[in-house]
Amino acid sequence: MFAADAKTLNRIEPVVRRVLIADPNMASARLLLDIMKSLGAREVVTESDESRVLDHAREMEPGLIFTERNGARLDGERLARNIRRSNLACRRAPIIMMTADATATSIKGARDAGIHEFLRKPFTSADLFRRVENVALKPRDWIEAVGYVGPDRRRFNSGEYAGPQKRKADKPTTAAGAALAVKDQALRILAASLAQFDNDPMQALRAVRQQAETLKALAIKTSDARLAVAAAGLEGCLSVGAPTKATLAGPVGAILALAEPGTELARAG
Repeated sequence: MFAADAKTLNRIEPVVRRVLIADPNMASARLLLDIMKSLGAREVVTESDESRVLDHAREMEPGLIFTERNGARLDGERLARNIRRSNLACRRAPIIMMTADATATSIKGARDAGIHEFLRKPFTSADLFRRVENVALKPRDWIEAVGYVGPDRRRFNSGEYAGPQKRKADKPTTAAGAALAVKDQALRILAASLAQFDNDPMQALRAVRQQAETLKALAIKTSDARLAVAAAGLEGCLSVGAPTKATLAGPVGAILALAEPGTELARAG
């Protein structure tokens, strides 16, 4: 029988305090409920209907969500996307997807839907605990874009993949490199958000706000006065009335003009 040490249980407690389980299989849901209770969960709700899962998410504000990939009244990928793009307080809560169908397609689908971890059924208590420990103690950067909302996909850990990193830039080796990576990603998201504004104005605005906050913090951290001024200009625009694509074009353009020389954004500008 797997047993976690008390110190680790104390550290994961804030995340597992309230758990929501979306699983049409009652036996599977009950097993997961029992395991989570043993890990310190105080409130665990199980549900098989996707629409009611969202109602529970709104009411209980879970710190951790489990979802089966498919069910008669459940689509785990759609559920994850709806949570990520909602105004729910738990929209950033870790989501762990469970399925016996752990194919390359299902793993990619889970990653692109905003899932934090992937768990193949049947699983052991130790398998489950490793996933919970990852989401509770190893937080990933949050990506707020238009095409994707969720944890950084470059850090996705399905537990099923043991090959090399997919991108050389997955882990910048210096602080300066990490800062450049953050800036480049934020600028790319800003450019895409403006280009896709008419398709999803609400999410585009949310993405722009997140990048303004990210770039402002980066400017302070790196003492980049030009970036600080440009980010402040964008925040000012966002704080006045209802920003539109037209009103955002100027301040977003001012930030994009600060793209690092040699990058794709700089060449496009």
